[in-house]
Amino acid sequence: MTRCFGDRATFAVEVGEIQPPSLRAVDLWLAGKRLTTDDNSAYVPFFASALRSSAAQVRRRDIKPCPFPGHTPEEIYRLLHADDTEFREQFWFMQWGETVDNLSRYAYLEDDLVIVFAFWRTSHPFPRDLGKVFIARIPPDEFASVVEEAADLLDAGSVGPPP
Repeated sequence: MTRCFGDRATFAVEVGEIQPPSLRAVDLWLAGKRLTTDDNSAYVPFFASALRSSAAQVRRRDIKPCPFPGHTPEEIYRLLHADDTEFREQFWFMQWGETVDNLSRYAYLEDDLVIVFAFWRTSHPFPRDLGKVFIARIPPDEFASVVEEAADLLDAGSVGPPP
């Protein structure tokens, strides 16, 4: 059984059954795209902690504002991605291990949390998506709630039926 938190069209975390004792199948979705195309096995102690850290960061609004006002999100992604200084590191987001190491992603805060990302691995199952920039906009508190609920389930153990 799989439990889904959020909405695939914007942002969702789907938690599956326990694999070995410390691993869970987890699928992540942003802007209608499944991010976990290469690896959806999450090491629960690390992953739950990483989720909670991101949720806390967003709840505190500890996300930088738009780095290039007046530019489209696609342009912002390309400008950040081309920057090889420490500047772009301020916008790195969702540092959640192997589950998301097949894409580059950055986030900034407007009224919504804006997450811009692109797949880079040539093994991506949808070659037309390679290099294309995708944009997800989600209210910060909604993002944090989805992430916290998924982390709570991961910490609790079995997926089981919805409460």
